[in-house]
Amino acid sequence: QWTLEFVASLFPPVLTGVVDVAIRPRTLVFTAAVALGTGVLFGLYPALHATRTELLAVIRANAAQLAGARGATRFRNALVTAQIALAMALLGSAGLFLGSLVNVFRADLGMHVENVVAFTISPARNGYDFDRRMNLYTRVEEELAAIPGVTGVAASGLALLNGDTWGTVVAVEGFERGPGVDYQSQYDVVGSGFFRTLGIPLLAGREFTDADAEGAPRVAIVNEAFARKFGLGDDPVGKWMAMGESPELNIQIVGLVRNTKYSGVREDEPPIVYTPYRQYPGVGTMTYYVRTAGDPSPVLRTVPELIRRLDPDLPVEELKTMEQQVRENVFQDRTVGLLSAAAAALATILAAVGLYGVLAYSVAQRMREFGVRIALGANGRRIRGMVLRQVATLFAIGAAIGLVAALGIGRAAASLLFGLEGNDPVVMFAATALLGAVAVAAGVAPAIRASRVDPVQALRG
Repeated sequence: QWTLEFVASLFPPVLTGVVDVAIRPRTLVFTAAVALGTGVLFGLYPALHATRTELLAVIRANAAQLAGARGATRFRNALVTAQIALAMALLGSAGLFLGSLVNVFRADLGMHVENVVAFTISPARNGYDFDRRMNLYTRVEEELAAIPGVTGVAASGLALLNGDTWGTVVAVEGFERGPGVDYQSQYDVVGSGFFRTLGIPLLAGREFTDADAEGAPRVAIVNEAFARKFGLGDDPVGKWMAMGESPELNIQIVGLVRNTKYSGVREDEPPIVYTPYRQYPGVGTMTYYVRTAGDPSPVLRTVPELIRRLDPDLPVEELKTMEQQVRENVFQDRTVGLLSAAAAALATILAAVGLYGVLAYSVAQRMREFGVRIALGANGRRIRGMVLRQVATLFAIGAAIGLVAALGIGRAAASLLFGLEGNDPVVMFAATALLGAVAVAAGVAPAIRASRVDPVQALRG
């Protein structure tokens, strides 16, 4: 139940009510049956092996311990080798997913999301017409700016990094449209101070102002990807364009901004054209971004009360920090990375336990041999080396098999990786080194025990 609750904590709030993390009786019975069945199945082997003991062999000084010993040893070694191979495969794949997750969190968003609170209101759903919506949007911006500690307020018709996109066709001065030519672009409608508040660098021209309203000349700001796609060069300011199927170029480009992530952290920065929301009558939903000088928690508590004062019937949606929004946007990467790491850790622990058990049993079975070797002059280092060579053999075979499996998993899961190849040598080396260290640690205690055998007691036993 703790594991399921941990997994559920990785999901965004939208999935909280969808994913059921309760343990069902049927699932519990199935799991118990598998666990008990596994124990009984693998317990049958030594039990059946014991029933095959021959009376004559028993009479011959318990020589039955030698009968079939090689087959039993091979069986035990095969199980441990399989555990090591499984652990290697899971460690390698987990390393890839965790490396991908690190790359996702290191991705350049093109904006500064620290200390930024985001929330959405939808006055159109409450019957607001265009004029009432514009008045409400202005009042909300003014009220937010008056909150102590707030250093910037911005508005956007599209919530950033939440998976949504707005697309349109465009016509651009100097760009020829025709069959087979891609003239699609993403777009957003934003308020004045949008780029400054989110820390998006303005490369040329100006930002929008409150004067860019309905009835004023239509203007737009484009990003670098838009300017590159439509051949506008490094300074597109002053060029004309149109959105949709407009027959005339009636929008003037007044600014150029840096590329930013749009709907997702993992996606490439698309071409984007920004227009003032005050010139866009259809905007019925608005997302606000509030930058604070310090901890954004006070603003998170203040926003619902502020909106309630303006309209008690207007709900506040998706109230969160932008850092939380980024985490939710990559929840699939977080979930896959953490769960694969947990599975790899469990498999590694099981491999260490299995390896230790086999070595400890092997040392116990070979006590007389070690006693004879020590009596004949073998030192502790030589005895320890014998045990650790067994460790090295099991590890080498299992790790080689697991490494091939890890590379196969990496190739199959290449589409899930971000900024990483499925055969990344650094990840595979790190996984091999980690598993090798675990294997050595599991073999140290049995090796030391073997080197400390008292020859007299071993031979007397």
